[in-house]
Amino acid sequence: MAPASGTFLIADPFLKDPHFARTVVLLCEHQAEGSFGFVINRPFQESLNELLPDAADMQSIPLYFGGPVQPDTVHFIHQYPELIENSYEVGEGIYWGGNFEQTLELIQMGLIDLRKIKFFIGYSGWGEGQLEAELEEHSWIVSPAHPELVFHRQEERIWQQSLRELGDEYALMANFPIDPSLN
Repeated sequence: MAPASGTFLIADPFLKDPHFARTVVLLCEHQAEGSFGFVINRPFQESLNELLPDAADMQSIPLYFGGPVQPDTVHFIHQYPELIENSYEVGEGIYWGGNFEQTLELIQMGLIDLRKIKFFIGYSGWGEGQLEAELEEHSWIVSPAHPELVFHRQEERIWQQSLRELGDEYALMANFPIDPSLN
């Protein structure tokens, strides 16, 4: 499968990059000039409420490490295109961005289920030809993305589950140790 908007990049079990080891990236855009997406299975140490004064009085909202690029920015994906203005569809049932202030208001009013939205600090990005080179090195496995895994709240299971969904050959990989020399 070729990378495209709305696909997963599943880290190869032996990928050593500390930013991406055992991660699943939702690819939001893939073009000749470059690609970007968000790591969906790495919780951030702080919540959105702890980082943003506008959200300080709200319920605790989980935040995820989206990637190492621009770690001073906040992004979000969701399942509310009818409520959140200026959303961009990245895959079936998965939308990126929109009016941030409006989104916080909708959360505060109880109109958004926090199981159908994820906030990220930073993002994952690749320049022209960079992702293709990493794919040739077998750093990533490309698969279709779907909302059930994107918004799954047991983050520690997303990487393994995404591999298992690809069939027997990949299901074996889900059980590989992080460092095979310790086996």
